[in-house]
Amino acid sequence: MDFTGVTPVSIVELSKQNGQQVKDLFKKLKKKKPKNLDAIIHRLHEEAFDSYDCLDCGNCCSSISPIVLEKDIDRLSKHFRMKSSNFIDEYLEMDSDQDFVFRTQPCPFLGNDLYCMCYESRPKACREYPHTDRTKMYQILNLTEKNRSYCPIVYMITETMLKMEW
Repeated sequence: MDFTGVTPVSIVELSKQNGQQVKDLFKKLKKKKPKNLDAIIHRLHEEAFDSYDCLDCGNCCSSISPIVLEKDIDRLSKHFRMKSSNFIDEYLEMDSDQDFVFRTQPCPFLGNDLYCMCYESRPKACREYPHTDRTKMYQILNLTEKNRSYCPIVYMITETMLKMEW
C-alpha cells in the first residue's frame, strides 16, 4: 500500500473525501455479510502493517482514549506500582457510557518519541487497535468507519475496499 500523502495531520481531511462512499459500502456489507469479508480485511491489514510504522503517527494515542477495563486497571496499577484506586483517581474518568477512559489527551503514557511508557501493560483496546484483524468484521464496521479518521492504516484499508468488487 502506498501511504504517500497520508499523514497524521492530513488523515481527518482525507477521510472526509470518500466518507459517504465508505458509509454506503459498509451499509451494503452489513446487509450482505460476505463470507470472505474477514479474510479480505485481514489481508489488507497485513499489507498495511508491512508498509507503515505506527511510530510515524501516534494519532490513536494522541486523539482518542481507549476504554480501560478492570483487568487493564489492575495490570496498569501493578506496572506503575500503585493501588488501583489511586490509578483511577490520577488517570481515569467515566465517560457518558459509564466506561473508564483516560482523563487527558494525549494519553498520559505517550512519550514524545511516540513510544508507550507502559507498552507491555497497555489496555486491551490499545493492544487490539485498530481492530482490523478481528473476526466478524461486519459487526464493527461503524468503528472501522470512525477509526479511518484517526488511523492511516484504517484509512488505506477502507480506500482499498472502495476499489474492490463487492
